Amino acid sequence: MPKKVFVSGCYDLLHSGHVEFFRQASAYGDLYVGIGSDATVLHYKNHKTLYPEQERLFMVKAIRYVKDAFINAGDGVMDFVPTVEALKPDIFVVNADGSSEQKRKFCEERGIEYVVLQRTPAEGLKARSSTDLKAESSSIPTRLDLAGTWIDQPYVSYFAPGWALTISLEPTFEVRDRCGLSTSTRKMIQKIWPVKLPDMEPEMLAKLVFCFENDPERSDGIISGAQDSIGICIPGLARHYYNKRFWPEKIETCEDPAVLDWLENHLAMIPMEPRRPGCSVVEGKDITEPKVKALAAAADRCWDAIMAMDLQAFAAAYRDSFNAQVAMFPGMVRPVSLDRPLRQAQGPATCHSEPSCHSERSEESSNIPATISQWAATPGVLAWKMPGAGGGGYLALVVEDAATFCQQHPEGIRLHIRRK
Repeated sequence: MPKKVFVSGCYDLLHSGHVEFFRQASAYGDLYVGIGSDATVLHYKNHKTLYPEQERLFMVKAIRYVKDAFINAGDGVMDFVPTVEALKPDIFVVNADGSSEQKRKFCEERGIEYVVLQRTPAEGLKARSSTDLKAESSSIPTRLDLAGTWIDQPYVSYFAPGWALTISLEPTFEVRDRCGLSTSTRKMIQKIWPVKLPDMEPEMLAKLVFCFENDPERSDGIISGAQDSIGICIPGLARHYYNKRFWPEKIETCEDPAVLDWLENHLAMIPMEPRRPGCSVVEGKDITEPKVKALAAAADRCWDAIMAMDLQAFAAAYRDSFNAQVAMFPGMVRPVSLDRPLRQAQGPATCHSEPSCHSERSEESSNIPATISQWAATPGVLAWKMPGAGGGGYLALVVEDAATFCQQHPEGIRLHIRRK
């Protein structure tokens, strides 16, 4: 009797890579496929599917290598658990970039053989992945903030001026929403230039984007920081100096190939759950002159270390910058829910600066501190931070060697800094 083989995924952009994966997995026995529901994709990746779940189910079932397929009843990265418990497969097959210790342990506990396949295209065809297809549809870059985050808000630089450091990234990976990579600014850009940035002077382009995003008629009263438009529009590494104003007093850049190559060799990202809707990272903030000065000093040291290509100094300054951010905005690692009453054991939250701050809110249940602790203890990891305002999304790491790290940890994302 053939063994039962199980695979799981979203299969929203069904392509030849999926079909070849099904073909290879079916060599182990009768193949059954678990498909992520529309609700799971919306919650986990924070975007709607291109095709609804019943249409995806129909397409997957039509593939000749598939014995049967189901919509997974669970949610998150382990949404397949109810399907597996009902099906009781003999073998669980994953692609190398979809493998994780959590899945491996899950199978081990249930006596299921765990098989990891390398992503290989069918003979004569180009290698395909959903992430690559999404990246190819738009070349609009994104940005990663390295140090000085929050200094671009005047209510922070009011206490002390300082630099913010950003790098412009090629979209070689899926840029997920609400994950700290300036997706709101990127979407604003795509309203004007859907496919690529126009060929114009980068600083002028950044200012145009900043002004377009921050429409004076905007009703929510929020001004997006200039580091988002600058980080996206100015190639290479940039630092921008803020002093009580929304736009920086000066911008300096580095496009030295040796420095940018060095940075790429020591940066990697790990995906986390996106920041949940209804959560705030500014509730309970505590902005003081000593804390802002610590943020500014760390950004100075970070720039100097990068220019010297001093890895240990870069890692130390990178950690110090993130610690300074969290000292002012603890919600970065413990986001606060705005739609729940405060738990009695916590006492009232403290609000320092903004009149819109709500004092009776609950701290959102979050595994961010545990995730940070896990990766901080991982060999080869020297420093860590969450991009943007935090609250979830990605963990951006300084590592000894990015290629080795991502080979040892398939969930790791290598970064490619945009050159001109």
